[in-house]
Amino acid sequence: MPKFVIEREIQGAGALSERDLKAASQKSCRALRELPEVQWLQSYVTGDKLYCVYISPDEEQIREHARISGFPANRISQVMNVIDPTTAE
Repeated sequence: MPKFVIEREIQGAGALSERDLKAASQKSCRALRELPEVQWLQSYVTGDKLYCVYISPDEEQIREHARISGFPANRISQVMNVIDPTTAE
């Protein structure tokens, strides 16, 4: 199944407390219950953005998750390949 990276612009994301991040995670998980084919793998929190990695049948399901959860999906990019240091070997 395709993997996607979602860029979410959230002002002050890097300053969110553990409590805020837990609440956001719970909100996302509630939305995912309505989309059984979509799986959230992890998210990276930066200053004013979240970069979320999801597995989904298509981009439309990602957009539906954003709609249900209320989190922005400013940019959605399908992962075409993965490389890491072992790729150089």
